[in-house]
Amino acid sequence: MKKTTLSLTAAALALTGTAALAHGHMGKMKIDADGDGLVTRTEMTAHADQMFARMDANSDGVINAEDRAARRQAHFAKADTNGDGELSQAEMQAMHAERMEKRDQRRAQRGERREERMAERFERLDTDNSGGLSQAEMKAGHEARGERRGGERKARGGKRGHRGGMHMLRLADANGDKTITRAEFDAAIADQFAKTDTDGDGQVTTAEMQARHKAMRQAVRGERKAGGQ
Repeated sequence: MKKTTLSLTAAALALTGTAALAHGHMGKMKIDADGDGLVTRTEMTAHADQMFARMDANSDGVINAEDRAARRQAHFAKADTNGDGELSQAEMQAMHAERMEKRDQRRAQRGERREERMAERFERLDTDNSGGLSQAEMKAGHEARGERRGGERKARGGKRGHRGGMHMLRLADANGDKTITRAEFDAAIADQFAKTDTDGDGQVTTAEMQARHKAMRQAVRGERKAGGQ
């Protein structure tokens, strides 16, 4: 059986979909394909397939150093427009310009999303629909935002996200050999989905994700305590 050898970081990335399911990050990871606020088993599987395929750059069914080399080669070949095996100053400048253009596009997209969020926030704060915000409405919104941020910080628990990734790696590496086969990868995702989908209806709600997130935080805390003994 072919093995998928992953560094700790790469393994955590490969399992991002599973971790995102447990932590409820549907939007950012684009797991919830139809945007209905629910994650189905089909959506979770499709996301996992995309993640694995993206990392397997040479499509040999194995993710390893050869894939990283293949990605570097592809980037170089794209920049080497005349195919002479070297990058001229003009080619380097063109590559840099393309990166800057993509960066500017991402910034513009973030700006658009920020404006949308600001409009939504204004609408929430304007409780009397007057088209303006009173001092009382501003104060209420500020207090609600503070409470929400406090809850989010408590849920994250500092650097627990990284420890959560390590926890997911250990869950996937069933035989403890620090390598992950595609079978192990798929089994970890299926297992996490089943544990999150507590009512067994084939889809995960926000409430189920929050409950699973809490359970995983407790599991990570237990591992930390065990490791400190």
